Amino acid sequence: MEFKVHKSDDEWRRELSPEEYHVLREAGTERAFTGEYTDTKTVGVYNCRACGVELFRSGEKFESHCGWPSFYDPADTDAVVTRADHSLPGRPRTEVLCANCGSHLGHVFEGEGYNTPTDLRYCINSIAIRLDPQEPAA
Repeated sequence: MEFKVHKSDDEWRRELSPEEYHVLREAGTERAFTGEYTDTKTVGVYNCRACGVELFRSGEKFESHCGWPSFYDPADTDAVVTRADHSLPGRPRTEVLCANCGSHLGHVFEGEGYNTPTDLRYCINSIAIRLDPQEPAA
């Protein structure tokens, strides 16, 4: 995949904390129920923590009780890209990446029975995103 933002590992390491680097650049996962956005209901926009591009909006966030923030749709059809992830033997998954910089965000799951318009659950690491709070529309 080709991404707009190109940085060396050294550049990413200088810009990100060790925990952020592990998740965003090494496809790590933060522990369930530990992320700062798992239960937040704040209205706003969720941006990529690595490059700042808009990824998700609070209107598409829902409670899945899985331990990570869940969204049923990205902010824009071009905000994220996906690819097959076979890192867990016997459990193929679909990885979600920032379309701008290629950072690992989490995984997307389909057909789990959540009552959402897309039947998708974008399971995203809190440490991979940053919330920009917005004033609710009047």
